[in-house]
Amino acid sequence: MSSTLFRTKKVEQSILDTEEPEHALKKSLSALDLTVFGVGVIIGTGIFVLTGTVAKNNAGPSVALAFVAAGVVCALAALCYAEFASTVPVAGSAYTFSYASLGELPAWIIGWDLVLEFALGTAVVAVGWSGYIASLMDNAGWQLPEALSGREGADGFGFDILAAALVLVLTGILVLGMKLSARITSLVVAIKVTVVLVVIIAGAFFIKGDNYKPFIPDSVPVPAGDDLQSPLIQLMFGWAPGNFGVMGIFTAASVVFFAFIGFDVVATAAEETRNPQRDMPRGILGSLLICTTLYVAVSVVVTGMQHYSELSVDAPLADAFKATGHPWYAGFISFGAAVGLTTVCMILLLGQTRVFFAMSRDGLLPRFFSRVHPRFKTPHRPTILLGVIIAIVAGFTSLSELAELVNIGTLFAFVVVAIGVITLRRTRPELHRSFRTPLVPFLPIVSVLASLWLMLNLPAETWVRFGIWMAIGFFVYFLYGRSHSRLGRHEETTVGQIMKPPRGDAQ
Repeated sequence: MSSTLFRTKKVEQSILDTEEPEHALKKSLSALDLTVFGVGVIIGTGIFVLTGTVAKNNAGPSVALAFVAAGVVCALAALCYAEFASTVPVAGSAYTFSYASLGELPAWIIGWDLVLEFALGTAVVAVGWSGYIASLMDNAGWQLPEALSGREGADGFGFDILAAALVLVLTGILVLGMKLSARITSLVVAIKVTVVLVVIIAGAFFIKGDNYKPFIPDSVPVPAGDDLQSPLIQLMFGWAPGNFGVMGIFTAASVVFFAFIGFDVVATAAEETRNPQRDMPRGILGSLLICTTLYVAVSVVVTGMQHYSELSVDAPLADAFKATGHPWYAGFISFGAAVGLTTVCMILLLGQTRVFFAMSRDGLLPRFFSRVHPRFKTPHRPTILLGVIIAIVAGFTSLSELAELVNIGTLFAFVVVAIGVITLRRTRPELHRSFRTPLVPFLPIVSVLASLWLMLNLPAETWVRFGIWMAIGFFVYFLYGRSHSRLGRHEETTVGQIMKPPRGDAQ
């Protein structure tokens, strides 16, 4: 039984499956498209909120170094993703990579994990976008009925019509084709990056050198907690990370790391890239470099405009402009955040549908969902199904407490991909790799350790919820996936042909 659970799907077979006419996605993306996708999904409200919040609570002006540290951790994972995405240019990202290196059960686990990660991420971002739009509408004197404004604070029935509508509109765009999605993403990302650059340039004129003193504030110990809201590492070892000081930089890095989540979604579009061997590494690493630079620049500006101890928690960047006598920037920043969240939502939805499509094509989920649209060449069935489900979830649910499941899911994928790089190097050394992760196995091992460290800093409650979702995944796999696996059925057919005696011997 264990041999069937860890059977691997050859890279050559995965690539061959992408050429089946009914299950083939259209190749239309370039390196620029992939970079735009990466920037589009990484930069959200975090750049306007998280930079100042972490500066006030964890690191002071040295939050810029925390972003660099988090960017390095992400770069370690990105190098592993780049090797896999260029070697196995097939939809599914970490799921497909795991199937080729670690086996079917690990692939199912990571695929199941990614489905939850992207679904919750899309819903959470849609609800956040709705909040910004409702705020902008309120400034203009327009208000939605309370029953259509979401679950937060609602008495009786409450449905977030804006969040649901956003998801459904983006679902339609994704069904119509990747190139259209890329064009819309390019336009929105251009607006979003312009807003960020204006904030950086304008804020630079209000920087005061004294606000950077001290650049690394004195360390402040944090008492260890003893409930499920506390980080797992505290419950396991009684160790609590400190704020400020040198250790505060690493505490801050574990927080701001989550502002980088999303670059792995780029890998899900490998099958729809014209030249994945060349363009996937450029898209993944290029988007990460651009976003790290912007994050560091914004953190330098916000801590220079206002002393870190005076920054607000809810809207630090907007309030820093108000403190300098320029309140209109607050509305400008809200506009940039709302626009930015549109692409975050769409690209997370894109990533989920591609993972679901890849699992369906392999038979681990119903094959009905692996047929592409005859005209648009997109996986329209899973896109519509998941889009409608996420729209309903986003409309009816308050998801703030579930958001950290997105984080643990992403880190788990980082661990699996890094281990997969080491394994495939050992099992298939002859495989052509147009991009090779440097310093294997040292670099992937460091990536695994860094990701595990960040996972241990998540609340124990998040681990409990993650464990429940994984348990459900095991049940579904053994109930359906294992018996319907195309790889398993192919092996059964091959064995049957070998064991079947020739006709002459049967007489």
